[in-house]
Amino acid sequence: MKLYSYPRCSTCRKALAWLQEHGLPVDPIDITTSPPPLAELESALGQLGRKRLLNTSGQSYRALGAATVQAMDDAALLAALAADGKLIKRPFLIAPENRILTGFKPEEWQALLA
Repeated sequence: MKLYSYPRCSTCRKALAWLQEHGLPVDPIDITTSPPPLAELESALGQLGRKRLLNTSGQSYRALGAATVQAMDDAALLAALAADGKLIKRPFLIAPENRILTGFKPEEWQALLA
C-alpha cells in the first residue's frame, strides 16, 4: 500500500500509526514533494468524487479560490492536484485492488482493510 501524507500533519501521523498497529505494510510518501501520479488521481476522482479528493481547508485551495476550483473541468482539476499535493485531502491511501481512501476515519479504514 502507498500512503501519501504530510509529515507535519497530525492526522497523517495517526493514520500511519494505525496502519503499523494493525500490522499493515505501507510505503509512506511525502505528498508535498511527490504527489500521486495522474493515473492514481483519476482513479481517486472516479471512486471518491471531488469533495472527498480536495483539501478544502488548505492554503493552496484558499489561494486558488473555491470558485476557481469549482469552475475547473476534471482535466484541469487533475492537473492542479498532480502539480500541488497540498490540494489533495490527506492522508491519501492506495489500498489493495487500487481502492483509495482519503482523510483518516479509523472505522472506514477498518472496513476497507479488514
